[in-house]
Amino acid sequence: MEALVHSARKQPALPDGTCKNFYFLRHGQTARNAARIFQDRSEPLDAAGQQQASTAAHRLGQEPIRSIVGSDVLRASQTADTVARQLGLPWTIHTGLRERHFGALIGTSSVNLDWACAPTGGETLTAFVQRTCAGVAEALAHPAPVLLVAHGGNLLVLAAWLDVALPPGALGNAQPLHFTHTQGRWHITPLLPTQDSASNLA
Repeated sequence: MEALVHSARKQPALPDGTCKNFYFLRHGQTARNAARIFQDRSEPLDAAGQQQASTAAHRLGQEPIRSIVGSDVLRASQTADTVARQLGLPWTIHTGLRERHFGALIGTSSVNLDWACAPTGGETLTAFVQRTCAGVAEALAHPAPVLLVAHGGNLLVLAAWLDVALPPGALGNAQPLHFTHTQGRWHITPLLPTQDSASNLA
């Protein structure tokens, strides 16, 4: 985790004029999330994850969201589809918002996840952090406020990059988060009651 924070804080700051008010939604739960196993990009939401996405969508329907930009990884795209239908908005794919690709670790336990690892056939931490930061900056150029639908790893990078602490439960599946920038600092507000966030982040 320390390596992830260090890498994120080395990235260029968000461009001047970037939206200072946006939303982030991690995808709903999958079977491999619950089992804490590294998963590939085709892993779908399970029944609990579908319900989580629906609950999040109803809550986000109360917010003034104008744009939705999300990862094309299946679990995130299913979540984005659910929210987009609720809000009556289209959504845009951005591959920069994909979760880190863990290569040969896929299918193994993620209980002792080490972000500094360099898995065979996978993505390096540096490449993942750079991709995420660039993807977020490009996504936030859409009409504001923007909702980003992505993954736990992206959220960790985003929080470290913006130098903001994640509140308890913020990493829970399908927990809508409101990012605001006031008095020179970023703040994160969860929009639903917090839940267990110990499930697999990858």
